[in-house]
Amino acid sequence: MSIKTINPQETKTAEVHALLLGAIAPRPIAFASTTDLEGNINLSPFSFFNVFSAKPPIVVFSPARRVRDNTSKHTLENVALTKEVVINIANFDIVEQMSLASTEYDKGINEFIKAGLTPEASALVKPPRVKEAPVALECRVNEIISLGSEGGAGNLVICEVLLMHINESILTDEGKIDPFKLDAVARMGGDYYLRANGDCIFELPKPVRNKGIGIDQLPEFIRNSSILTGNNLARLGNSEAIPGEEEAAAFKVDPLIGYTLNKYSNDKAKLKSELELLGKKLLENNQVQEAWKVLLLNGKV
Repeated sequence: MSIKTINPQETKTAEVHALLLGAIAPRPIAFASTTDLEGNINLSPFSFFNVFSAKPPIVVFSPARRVRDNTSKHTLENVALTKEVVINIANFDIVEQMSLASTEYDKGINEFIKAGLTPEASALVKPPRVKEAPVALECRVNEIISLGSEGGAGNLVICEVLLMHINESILTDEGKIDPFKLDAVARMGGDYYLRANGDCIFELPKPVRNKGIGIDQLPEFIRNSSILTGNNLARLGNSEAIPGEEEAAAFKVDPLIGYTLNKYSNDKAKLKSELELLGKKLLENNQVQEAWKVLLLNGKV
């Protein structure tokens, strides 16, 4: 495998910028609505954005200075003056309108109008929220931290969430946000975006729920498998204990296991390969205990 090493100090800013945005992805998008002191509205998306605290609820986004001419964006000027912003969360339904709003219109031009979006009055801050957005966060700007003075330098806008507005249509019966109904979009490099839906969304059990044994404690014949991937091994390593031999032996009564054992009884190498493949499939279907038993049986072949 060939590795290309880049020294940012010896590389053009535009190239560093493109490589960083291509590599650090997907990135959530802050669709930020602001006003200036005269009440003129601005709406613009920023993909340098994330949540950093729950109590107090803090989100941070960064309007970077333009690489080409080292000018600052209207959003940054507005939040510096008013200390208020609404962070709207864009989804696939409005992704092209959000993209259109990123056009560098002259100061004073209302991107709500240009993008065909509806301003909805906020309760605690002056900037309106985007009515079509599934989630909107009314925020007070606590601090702005400049990261540099040259083109490409970011400005961390640290925002405290005062109110959250959530479209109830994206909530589950338990009141949590359903990622499929949210249908969020995220930024990749260049002109690429990601739609967080369908097969892009998957569940993974969190290690904080238990204390996994770790990959280093897996039986050697499993750890050195040429079929199981690092992800497969990590799923096994997240188990709290290895099933006992009796549990694994009892799994022989499973019809599929019995069929496999009989079909390849005269070809040990093929049998081991088929059992490993079955264990891999079970792991990827989140049937971890069944996978354990198949793989442990394989160790006895």
